[in-house]
Amino acid sequence: MDKSIDKLDWSLVQAFLAVAETGSLSGAARVIGASQPTLGRQIKLIETQLGAELFYRQPRGLMLTKTGTDLVGPAKAMRDAVRQIALTAAGQQEQLEGTVRITASVTTSAIHLPPIIAHIRRLEPDIAIELVPSDDTRNLLFREADIAVRMYRPTQLDLVTQHIGEIELGMFAAKSYLAAHGTPQTLDDFAAHDFVGYDINTQIIEGFAAFGMTVNRDTFKTRCDDHLTYWELVRAGCGVGFAQADIGRADPDIVEIDMDIDLPTLPIWLTAHEAMRQTPRIRRVWGLLAEGLKPVVI
Repeated sequence: MDKSIDKLDWSLVQAFLAVAETGSLSGAARVIGASQPTLGRQIKLIETQLGAELFYRQPRGLMLTKTGTDLVGPAKAMRDAVRQIALTAAGQQEQLEGTVRITASVTTSAIHLPPIIAHIRRLEPDIAIELVPSDDTRNLLFREADIAVRMYRPTQLDLVTQHIGEIELGMFAAKSYLAAHGTPQTLDDFAAHDFVGYDINTQIIEGFAAFGMTVNRDTFKTRCDDHLTYWELVRAGCGVGFAQADIGRADPDIVEIDMDIDLPTLPIWLTAHEAMRQTPRIRRVWGLLAEGLKPVVI
């Protein structure tokens, strides 16, 4: 075996994998933050070290050869191993200082977490907090976040979770909307009312189905998947909508519609990678998050 293969640099494998996944030097450059000329040199170097052509050069980018395709799997395994090394090393840090990166839904990030984070900063001034508001799933295994606040229980291996509680949901409408359309008193009254629904998300449709009511996307004449914007549409009088009960009840321009219906609750979980969970700063922030979120759950 060529001894140069034993000295294969991870940065070369990283460059190969970035180009393989994006199909171009420009796309790979954006992913890993390197220049196109640097990536071009790295691709030539790894091909030289391996003694094989990994890409076909085409006018619109680079296409994997058979050898290149065969190497994608091992390269991904190498990337996972490097990330695991970084996770394990980070988990050994003992100082109650540094940065903790938290991801949570847009609504939780905007409404519930700011006062909790302010409390954390007062108690632990040496811990910096990065907050990533997102309704997308962030991958804790790849350090895109240290702690996630989830509305479901993650099932991935190597994650630890804690169930904080359940968030009560309610049905609400703006006073301006009810003044113009009246307040529904029975389920039959719903047919005469406008509802604010989701665009792609099917949770509200499934909720209606649970009560024996068949609706579809077109039932909702106003639709939005962004929860904060959704709530503003309800507040503006676009129709009846659903929200976390504490948010709706705290709004003076909103009326809760009580139909004696048992609406589902929204679970809330804290999640972290097990290699990082016992890092002092993450353990401390975890505890303060759990404490701070309890007032908003039942």
